[in-house]
Amino acid sequence: MGTDRATELKVLRPEEWDGWWDGLIRAFGDGPVTAEERELDRSVTEFDRSLAAWDGDTVVGTAGAFSFRMTVPGGTQVPTAGVTMVSVAATHRRRGVLTSMMRRQLDDVRALGEPLAVLTASEPAIYGRFGYNSAAFQVHAEIDTSRVTLAVPAGTEDVRLRYAKPADVLDACEAVYAALVPRRPGMLDRLPGWEQVALVDPESGRDGASALQCVLAERDGRVTGYARFRTKLGWGPSGHDGTVKLEALEALDPATDAALWRFLCDIDLMSTLSVRGRPVDDTWQYLVSDIRRCVPRLRDSAYVRLVDVGKALAARSYQVPVDVVFEVEDTFCPWNAGRWRLTGDAKGAACERTSDAAELSLSVRELAACYLGGVSLLSLAAAGRVRELRPGALTEASVAFGSPVVPWLPHGF
Repeated sequence: MGTDRATELKVLRPEEWDGWWDGLIRAFGDGPVTAEERELDRSVTEFDRSLAAWDGDTVVGTAGAFSFRMTVPGGTQVPTAGVTMVSVAATHRRRGVLTSMMRRQLDDVRALGEPLAVLTASEPAIYGRFGYNSAAFQVHAEIDTSRVTLAVPAGTEDVRLRYAKPADVLDACEAVYAALVPRRPGMLDRLPGWEQVALVDPESGRDGASALQCVLAERDGRVTGYARFRTKLGWGPSGHDGTVKLEALEALDPATDAALWRFLCDIDLMSTLSVRGRPVDDTWQYLVSDIRRCVPRLRDSAYVRLVDVGKALAARSYQVPVDVVFEVEDTFCPWNAGRWRLTGDAKGAACERTSDAAELSLSVRELAACYLGGVSLLSLAAAGRVRELRPGALTEASVAFGSPVVPWLPHGF
């Protein structure tokens, strides 16, 4: 479809935010949004990293980024562009608006020296052509707490739980979260103001459930975990049939973790614990008596893009020593294309341009998929996405790229 005049791409100005945001909301088909939600979205917007595509005086495309730091294998927090608020008006599809925004955005990310970009995709098929790939997954479940029991570890009884207003214990909860960030690839340092996002609690978004509740866990006089949740009362032919809807749970040790899960499974009048967006290796799966009664479902989560292959591969560590030459294809960011020698181990790594013979051939999308350690190079090769040019190189690199902890993106943006 053509257009009789080109769109103009500009950095968003504060006074243009309302129209920009209204266009975004329309593109996503969202219903009414409260004034509190709107103001919070405005407060976390990074205007100098937000783009607007204009057709005359109308916003027809939006894209933004947050200046995150994301944990990579080895525990380092790497500067990462959190790509967000991407939309194109239905009137301007198939005119190159999205491509122009992605082009400008990745150029800007590179100029800022951020080696990575990450996003959550409302439509995953869109972002592959821009070099993104799914690198972390998440689990949803409906735990039948009327039939499932939990086997908890020693020390669980030493954990004290108490109700608290979510806002009153926000700092304590954030301290727990911050302590966990270096432990798992894919986790994000909270930017200032982001701690408030979890507290937004409009009645219109509760779907009949209670206001947000919080339980704090303490051991030996210090806070070691928390759970935020809602309850939704229900009644069936056999009596109570309520649902606990988990919003967040973080714990610093196994006993605290088990105490929180046991509490959520034991709330009076509730027979289901609904969990969303949890790590693939989440501990409840190893505590429950019957996993089939929990109906776990796998979903894609973090989509990663290596903006600078050399810097990105050098920023993480590797499970075992690795020395391999990649032949990388990257049509959208051609500065990444060519041969790279990666050398590294558990202590660190280097990745430099080389003229040596390639040992593995793949696109930047495959590197993105395996970057956080949650997807195996061997699996990608089995799907025909990676080509081994030196016998043995594939297995060596695949083991090195793994992570002892499954990657997880803790929240959307």
